[in-house]
Amino acid sequence: MDLQWDDLRIFMAVARFESLTAAGKALRIDPATVGRRIGRLEEKVGAVLFAKSPQGYSLTDEGQNLRIQTAEAEQVILDAVETVRGQTGLLTGTIRIGAPDGAANYLLPQVCARICDENPGLEVQIVALPRVINLSRREADMAIAVSPPVAGRLSVKKIADYKLHLAASDAYLAKAPPLNSLADLEHHKIIGYIADMIFDKELDYLSEVGVSHVDLSSNSVSVQINWARLGEGVTVAHDFALPSAPELRRVLMDQASLTRSFYLIRHTSDRRVSRLNRFAEALASGLRKEVARLEALA
Repeated sequence: MDLQWDDLRIFMAVARFESLTAAGKALRIDPATVGRRIGRLEEKVGAVLFAKSPQGYSLTDEGQNLRIQTAEAEQVILDAVETVRGQTGLLTGTIRIGAPDGAANYLLPQVCARICDENPGLEVQIVALPRVINLSRREADMAIAVSPPVAGRLSVKKIADYKLHLAASDAYLAKAPPLNSLADLEHHKIIGYIADMIFDKELDYLSEVGVSHVDLSSNSVSVQINWARLGEGVTVAHDFALPSAPELRRVLMDQASLTRSFYLIRHTSDRRVSRLNRFAEALASGLRKEVARLEALA
C-alpha cells in the first residue's frame, strides 16, 4: 500500500477538526482539495475513514484505528527530529491537552503561554470538555484530571493539591439572609453543577458541604463563577479562580474548606517520547507554581 505522509497529515487534520473547511484553513489548503485527498486515502486503505453528517466528519472504527497508529508514528518522527537537534533544543510541533474547564480557563492559558514563549515553534491546543478526556482514542496527547483513572494503559502523575471554598459577591450578601453557618445555606440561592452531568465524583462539592438544593446550575465552573459575580447566589469556587473574580469573597472558611488534586494523565507508550516528557515536566511544574501563586492572592 503506497501511503504518503502528506495524505496522513491531512487525515489527522480532518480527524482533529472534524471539518474539511477547518482542516483546510489550518493546513492552508483548499477544502475541496482536502476532500479529494481524503477520498484518495480511503481508496488506498480500502475503508471508509469518516462518517459524514451535517455536524461534520466523525471517525469510523477504521478511522480511529488509523488515527491511533498515525499519531504514534507522528510522535516517533517528532522525537527522532528532536534527538537529531539535541535534547537541549526547543520544543516544536503540536501538543494537545485535555482538561476540565476550571483548569482550562484559569490555569492552562498562562502556563502554556509561558511554555510557548520559550519554544516559539510549539503549538499548544487546550481542549476544555465537561467530561473525562478519552486518551485511548487519542483525543489528546495528555490530560489534566481531578482523579486518577482506574483502567487503561495510562501513566498517572500527581501535579498539585488545590483548595475550594464557598464564595459570594458583596452585592449578593448585602441583600441575602444572614450567612453565619452552613445551616444558613438552606435559605440562600445556590449555584452549582447540573447533578446528572457531574462526570467525576470529585466535582460533587455541594454534597460535601451539606447542600441539597441548587437554584442555578451549569456543567461549566466558569458559568457558575460568572453567576456568582453577578450577585446571583453562593457557589463553591476554586481559590485559584478568585483573583480573576474580584467581586467574590470567600465565606464560612472556618466551616467549609475542600481540597482536591490535579493529575497529569498520559499514554503509557509515550513515556519514551522525550519531546512529550519535556513538555509534561514543564506543564506540571508550571501548574504547581501557578496554583500556589493564585491561591496566595485569593
